[in-house]
Amino acid sequence: MASIFGHAALGFGLSKISQKKTTGTIILLCIFCTVIPDADVLMFFFGVPYESAFGHRGFTHSIFFALDLGLLISLLFCRKKNYSIQKRIGFFLLFFICTLSHGLLDAMTTEGGLGVAFFFPFDNSRYYFPFRPIRVSPIGVSGFFSKWGLAVLKSEAIWIGIPSLVLVIIRMIINFFTKKETEKDLLSSQK
Repeated sequence: MASIFGHAALGFGLSKISQKKTTGTIILLCIFCTVIPDADVLMFFFGVPYESAFGHRGFTHSIFFALDLGLLISLLFCRKKNYSIQKRIGFFLLFFICTLSHGLLDAMTTEGGLGVAFFFPFDNSRYYFPFRPIRVSPIGVSGFFSKWGLAVLKSEAIWIGIPSLVLVIIRMIINFFTKKETEKDLLSSQK
């Protein structure tokens, strides 16, 4: 699996690209959606085997789960707000993509595990992508204080951190040019 740091970095990047102005709540919800699928590691404590549909990289890493969580978070987030249907759909898509990104990143990790059950509940087969440049993360904090942990963080900086930073820079550029156009329109309307 990718680490919580890698997933959170992508959640932050996705939150920034999604809107002109991103609130702290949206950033936190995006990060939550990107990291929560790994709550399934708690199933190890209940004796659920890894290869079970409810084991690690099973149900919570599926497209089905991403759809459900995206819908739930968007409904809760929008429930007391008077957003248009387009805005509500936009929030659903954002939270869905953030949640789905977790399984996508995990399917790009090197050695370890059985892959990701993308198609649960219809199929519990596990999948990896052919392109797997992200070093698999240790489970637990202590593993990051080792050569392995440092190699994971370096790998994620390259394959997750830089693309996430690019998303933030793209949003900054869009905001800059949008602001310039708005200022130009405002000046021409005052003449």
